[in-house]
Amino acid sequence: MLEIDGLHCRYGKVSAVRDLTLEVKKGELVTLIGANGAGKTTTLKAISGLLAPAAGRIVFDGEDITGAAPRTILARGIAHCPEGRHIFPDMTVQENLDMGCYLRKEPGGIARDLERLFERFPVLAERRRQMAGTLSGGEQQMLAISRALMSRPKLILFDEPSLGLAPNLIETIFEIVSEIRAQGVTVLMVEQNAYAALELCDRCYLLESGEVTLSGSGEELLNDPHVKAAYLGG
Repeated sequence: MLEIDGLHCRYGKVSAVRDLTLEVKKGELVTLIGANGAGKTTTLKAISGLLAPAAGRIVFDGEDITGAAPRTILARGIAHCPEGRHIFPDMTVQENLDMGCYLRKEPGGIARDLERLFERFPVLAERRRQMAGTLSGGEQQMLAISRALMSRPKLILFDEPSLGLAPNLIETIFEIVSEIRAQGVTVLMVEQNAYAALELCDRCYLLESGEVTLSGSGEELLNDPHVKAAYLGG
């Protein structure tokens, strides 16, 4: 479904990603792990059009989307749930969800999807007229995920979905990500909680200093000595 070949990304003269090659197959949950500054978020930004690559190709569903505008990429079926949530705090919960489906044209389908989301996240239904900035951190993450889902994506990019959440909410967020994958949406996730990410995923890529240094199944990386020592505390 998604193929990245020889991706290079820079911020000015600083290389953030170098010669990165990876793939995500339809129906998979693939994770990117690595230290802060390893290039994980940069990779997601390049995929969703928020950052123009310096070199390389990004192909989605057989079409080259390298350097395409975010609107075009969203319309093709890739939604991005960014680090830090980035909801619209001065808009209501309902208005945030409306922003997630602004490219869609079928009112009936939008209404059905909204109803399903409100069934999954009843707190959002209760607070649909509340300003999004007044929600708790966990509720804001649920809203950010729901907003991305309202675009009906084929592929959803999650950037640190558990970041800044209370421990009791982190498990809930990972359950939601797993449910999304089970419903047929392909997932590419960046996650600092390496252990949880590896337990959840089908396959994983380890990024170090902007390069893929290791890849394999979640189980393989959980048992890799380097990953254990550097990212799993053991």
